[in-house]
Amino acid sequence: MIYVIGHKSPDLDSVAAAIVLADLKNKLEKTDEYIPAIAGEPNKETDCCVGKFGFKMPEKLETLKGKKVFLVDHNEESQIQDGFAEAEIVGVIDHHKINFKCEKPIEFKNLPWGATCTILARQYLNKNIELNKNLAGLILSAILVDTVITKSPTCTDIDKEVIEKLAKIAVVDDWKAMGMEIFKVRGAVAEMSAEQIIKNDFKDFAFKAGKFGIGQIETVDLNDFSAKEESLTAELAKMQAEGGYHSVILFITDIINEGSKFLVATSDADAMEKALNGKLVDNKIYIPGILSRKKQVVPMMTEVFDK
Repeated sequence: MIYVIGHKSPDLDSVAAAIVLADLKNKLEKTDEYIPAIAGEPNKETDCCVGKFGFKMPEKLETLKGKKVFLVDHNEESQIQDGFAEAEIVGVIDHHKINFKCEKPIEFKNLPWGATCTILARQYLNKNIELNKNLAGLILSAILVDTVITKSPTCTDIDKEVIEKLAKIAVVDDWKAMGMEIFKVRGAVAEMSAEQIIKNDFKDFAFKAGKFGIGQIETVDLNDFSAKEESLTAELAKMQAEGGYHSVILFITDIINEGSKFLVATSDADAMEKALNGKLVDNKIYIPGILSRKKQVVPMMTEVFDK
């Protein structure tokens, strides 16, 4: 048995990629040994989309110890589920920067596209492997989220080409409208706690300056978060203190106006202001044009904190 699993704090691309790669591998290798899994509680839009397209949420693994695993949508040690040091990693498919080492040759595919699901979709399409309406819909939803409905700087022409093809297979007449509906679910925060909002899409990063936690949530209206900013900044400070973080960041992305508001808890405000290229006021700053953690925020942090 080989578990296909995404990163901690699973988002839609990581969960969908686990489901999709398990299906793809089982079809290609004519087996049933690949099993999708998740490394934590899924966020709202992931739960919604997985169910909408007729799939069951994969099994949650508390540890990878003693298991064979295929990693999707991540390769950094800080994002891999606990117990990975005592697991047998047989492969990786990802679209993030490479920060991975392994003592033996494994299957490893990394492409600079907007979503891991784009990489997997291309394999179905190029190899003429069966791709039904529901599977196409799930893959499409993941790509739309990761590329912010093609607005993100991570989005490539290949992502756009795959989106169009998947929309036809999934019988989606207006994929932009579909993407907006997903982001409305993603940004519906009225009943979410501060911790749930921060951890909705949250990743740890190990820089030379220390451990960083960076969360992102997208919305169609930043005003929806105004009443929660005080509780969010308090929760960020709590996470920083209790989790041994150098800094914990939540950036709230306005996908309509294409910019992000950053809420920050940090042990070095001067360096953080240098990284963000602006002045923090009450631990907050709005930066126009910021949409991507991978392509924009992490490089900004790396430039200052990983030298």
